[in-house]
Formats: sequence, C-alpha cells, structure tokens
Amino acid sequence: MSFQDALKKSIFEGFTANDIPVSQIVAVLAFTFCIGLYLFLIYKLINKTSLYNRSFHIAMAMISVVTAGIILAMQSSIVISLGMVGALSIVRFRTAIKDTMDLLFLFWSIGEGIICGAGLFELAVVVALLVTAGILILELIPLNKKPYVLVVNSTDAGAEDEIVKKIADNSKGYKIKSRNLKKSGLDMIVEVATTTEKELIGSLGEIESVVNVSLLTHEGEVRI
Repeated sequence: MSFQDALKKSIFEGFTANDIPVSQIVAVLAFTFCIGLYLFLIYKLINKTSLYNRSFHIAMAMISVVTAGIILAMQSSIVISLGMVGALSIVRFRTAIKDTMDLLFLFWSIGEGIICGAGLFELAVVVALLVTAGILILELIPLNKKPYVLVVNSTDAGAEDEIVKKIADNSKGYKIKSRNLKKSGLDMIVEVATTTEKELIGSLGEIESVVNVSLLTHEGEVRI
C-alpha cells in the first residue's frame, strides 16, 4: 500500500463515528459537574462585589459541563470536530466582563471542561486545587486596602499648600489628580491612602477657606 493510499484510508476512517460508551460519557460529565460545583462554591466564597449576579454564577459553573460535552463530541467524529470549529468561530459574546476575577473564573471553567473532556481527571483536580491556593494566597498579601478619592472645595485659590500639608500629615501617601482653579476658589481631587479617615476630614475642615470635603472609596488599589 502506497503512502497516498494509507493517507486516504486514514482520512476516510476518521470520518466514521467512534462510539463512546455511555458509561464513559456519564462518568466524564458527572465528574465535570462536580468540578463545576466546586467552582460555584469557590466563586461564592471569593466574590466580594456588592452586586451579586446569580445567573452569571450558575452559567460560569455549568460552562465546564458544556465544554466537556463538546470535547466528547469532537472525539467521536472528525465531521463533528470540523462542524464545531465552524460553529464556534461565528459565536460572538456581547456581554462585557467588568470584573477581572470573573474573567479568571470563566477561563478556569472552560479549561476544566476541556481537561475533563479529554479524560485527564487527575490534572483537573490538580489545576483546581492550585488555582484555588493561588487565589487565596494572593488575597492574603497585604496591599493598600483602603484607597480613597478626596475631593476638596475651597474659596481661597491660594490654600493649596495648607490643604496638601493637612493631607500629608494624615495619610500614608497621596497623589494630586486634578486641580480646578476658579475666581471663586480652588477644587482639588486627590488619591489618598489612609487609615485615619475621620482625622483627615476633620483636619481639612479646620481650614477656614474649605467649604466642602468629600472622601470616596473605589475598588482599585492606590500605588503611591
């Protein structure tokens, strides 16, 4: 048999469906469901956003099961494999992911589905445990956990030096983000890292020209 004949034979044989035992399909999907349930619980434990999206939570966990089913289907026939490639290439996801941690969990769920669909159950468990340990360890690393945005309104355009001195005395660090100088006074926006919020606001309020002080929190970390 020539090389060309062997190649043609292998291609035509690849187009025939390879039966996967039902017991294997059930076992793979059941194990993947357990991994998805684990992701569901870890996401609930780690998620700290004030607005909780339950539908995203459930969808994120079940994506692994759907992905495992796709991988099993692609293993059964080259025709299905090519069809899946074509179908997935035209899919467009319009939902914006606002939290980077949600993006991590989505990729994690998809990756676990691919690994489980390939039958690498030990690898799936190891990846799940290592990613969980990595998230928890990095969460424990101390950072600037109380970042604030300080907004100060003053009727005196020359009061900046006094305002900055008060901020420096009552914070671990600061960075002036905006100055708005008007005839009627001065408006400043400052990023501040502090643990003495009340003292900072009180000291700024003692300045005679300051008419308003606002201290706002935000989700990012301030690097001073």
